[in-house]
Amino acid sequence: MKSLIVSLFLLLSVVFSFGQSAPPEDAVLSAQFDQMLTNQYGGQQPGATVLVARYGDVIYRKAFGMADLELNVPMKPDMIFEVGSLTKQFTAISILILVENGQLNLDDDIRKFIPNYPSRGFTITIHDLLTHISGIASYTNLEGWEDKLDYEPKEFIDFFKDQPLDFAPGEKYEYNNSSYYILGYIIEKASGYTYPDFLENHIIQPLGLRNTYYSTKKRTIKNRANGFQKYGNEYINTGYATFTPPYAAGSLMTNVDDLFKWHVALHSGRLIEKGTLERAFREYKLNDGDDIFYGYGWALKHINDSPTYEHPGGIWGYSVNQIYLPEEDVFVAVFSNCDCNPPVNISTRMAAVAINKPYEWQAIKLEDKDLMKFTGIYQFEDESIRSITFENGQLYSQRSGQPRYKMYPYESTKFFFEDSFTTLEFVGITGRFSKGVITRNRNTWKYSQRNDNLLKEEIYLDESILQKYVGIYKLDDNMYVTVTLETGKLMTQATGQKKLQIFPESEREFFFKVVYAQIEFIVTGGEVTDLVLTNAGNKIKAAKIE
Repeated sequence: MKSLIVSLFLLLSVVFSFGQSAPPEDAVLSAQFDQMLTNQYGGQQPGATVLVARYGDVIYRKAFGMADLELNVPMKPDMIFEVGSLTKQFTAISILILVENGQLNLDDDIRKFIPNYPSRGFTITIHDLLTHISGIASYTNLEGWEDKLDYEPKEFIDFFKDQPLDFAPGEKYEYNNSSYYILGYIIEKASGYTYPDFLENHIIQPLGLRNTYYSTKKRTIKNRANGFQKYGNEYINTGYATFTPPYAAGSLMTNVDDLFKWHVALHSGRLIEKGTLERAFREYKLNDGDDIFYGYGWALKHINDSPTYEHPGGIWGYSVNQIYLPEEDVFVAVFSNCDCNPPVNISTRMAAVAINKPYEWQAIKLEDKDLMKFTGIYQFEDESIRSITFENGQLYSQRSGQPRYKMYPYESTKFFFEDSFTTLEFVGITGRFSKGVITRNRNTWKYSQRNDNLLKEEIYLDESILQKYVGIYKLDDNMYVTVTLETGKLMTQATGQKKLQIFPESEREFFFKVVYAQIEFIVTGGEVTDLVLTNAGNKIKAAKIE
């Protein structure tokens, strides 16, 4: 509830510049990376290890911050981390090894290996599991399992298998940990090895990955960085958890050196044929022909038009990310030992800098009259909206249920945001307004069309009516909305937030102009008793307490 109110007033700002040419020299890159990483991970806080390679050679390898806050141990580049969902690429390659060995096929029905699996009249294939299009309910969204208990693979599959399918196989893409858990069990049934033993015998030992393990909290692992979480301003140790629930979806630990060694081995054909590996990086389609941007164990994205194979990982005090740009042959890995400080954004920016396509734009100055033409309500195909408002010479954007953000023009019709990969382009511009907005991020674009039917019309209300709504309204124990009347204007202010005017559209219904939200005052027995705040379809009732 509190976050919904706060989202009405949250503002962000920054200015960037844009440019690209030949790849920077290694020394220049190192200086840029040092500054970026010191700002995010330096000092007496949980830190990070980083490796960047180009054309197969390591050009940057460093550590920042602390590996253990209690023992005052600095981070070192070779330290080992639990890597969560980076495990999925090891699982996917294990499946492809079995394909090459003739032990399974990608179009095999999973009931070939789990005969009693209730697939609800559908055929669910190994391919469906690999690409997150199976429709099987992800166990991480379910209650009833414990992260401190050990489970046998068949036992854990029995826990979630009877859940209804979320959708028919191939109908949509939805990231799913149950699918990769089942893949681990299929590896066991097809190979005769346990999942950890298969990895050890077919990947870890053959490639000499001496710092890669199936995770455990019980075993002493030399050079393991301690994992932390953050509550308020305090870092705390991650509690005990067992790794049988993550299993083939997120159970490995490794370091950046071994991850790069794994990457080189894959792309040099040491484990599987290059033609087989290509299947892991192919864009597949849903039943309706729409593309999905996930192959087998890797997400398929772009950095300023350069394709990437990448994947984040996060688990109990650790957060990691890996990116590979095949056209430029650049590899980036950043591992952090606090799940409070995920490296997805910084590793993406580092990769962009390494190929000299940085996410940087130079803000330009536009006249107020030119900015005003972009204001309005723009509706997406799914009926969510983007509200563009103008206040004190600044344009703001707000999506349904989200905070509003400052927008900065870098061309006459194009805008960027602070610390974001998203840009907006206004199209169909006439003398007075634009007809639509194209929203672009790293991998997709969406069009939203101006819909003036969603705009509110202000009416006049006498001050005697407005005065009735003045008071303090309680949203929860820590959040209040104060309503005041100031020179004929009805003003609202949430606890700790800026004061905003509301405008009447009827005697009891009011709207904001700077954010797309409404307030309705409830009158009972002639007295104002409550207000109801509506934002993105969410309604919150606040009782009047004085």
